[in-house]
Amino acid sequence: MSIFKGAATALSTPLTDNGINFPVFESLIEYQISGNIDALLVLGTTGEPSTMTKEEKTSAAEFVIKQTAGRVPVMVGTGGNNTAAVVDATKSATDLGADAILVVTPYYNKCTQDGLVKHYEAVAAATHLPIVVYNVPGRTGVNVLPATLSKLADIDNIVAVKEASGCITQIAEIGATCKGKIDMYSGNDDHILPVLSLGGIGVISVISNVVPKDTHDMVEAYFNGDVERATALQNKQFALYRALFNEVNPIPVKTALNMIGFDMGLPRLPLTEASDATKAMLEKALIAYGFDIS
Repeated sequence: MSIFKGAATALSTPLTDNGINFPVFESLIEYQISGNIDALLVLGTTGEPSTMTKEEKTSAAEFVIKQTAGRVPVMVGTGGNNTAAVVDATKSATDLGADAILVVTPYYNKCTQDGLVKHYEAVAAATHLPIVVYNVPGRTGVNVLPATLSKLADIDNIVAVKEASGCITQIAEIGATCKGKIDMYSGNDDHILPVLSLGGIGVISVISNVVPKDTHDMVEAYFNGDVERATALQNKQFALYRALFNEVNPIPVKTALNMIGFDMGLPRLPLTEASDATKAMLEKALIAYGFDIS
């Protein structure tokens, strides 16, 4: 049940005071597909689902699925800290025609490792679709340990992990103990090649909102055996990566997309507009990368 191999974009959502800007969303989706992106994620962290209404989230997922029209797989983020609500959201995404589900670990509650297993068991039972476990302890306060991930991999439709712990030792342990049981995707753009070298098969990316083709090409080059080119592309992205994470995601990536011509609007509170320092850093990085933002 592998979902994709390569680079997937965790889409930013263009928002207005009245809802979602669908014409801009269409343009962003087409920009991704024309850049050879391998999959799309709607309602991931970068998409700001935590400040969207239930109706907006449904509309966003439905729109991306319809606009993509089967050209690449579409994953829908349904995670939360209320298992019953996550189950309901997962059923809804399944009915909308998603290709896969991404479920972040429950945040704030700080459940035990056993609680994680029971949570994912309940979600997996609600759909026939493949599920990606999203491990990002810096945001959620809970880390999926490799031993726990191995247990989750025994559930038939839990097929992948988006690993964003930032701990290379943990990533190496996942590669050593879970290889063949579960696919691993990098959840950090600065760790793409390290994760691939430890058994990963791709990335679910923020930076690819801005540079989808280079992100796709980096992973493709690695798997084609051209590690030198893959490394050059990883290094090329470094200054842009630093700018895109100078403040909490998705503040900078939304600003960057505005700078290169997508009317994404501002992040919703409690996220704020990027600082002048971040804007200057982004402008410098984008120009150095080759964008004309005049």
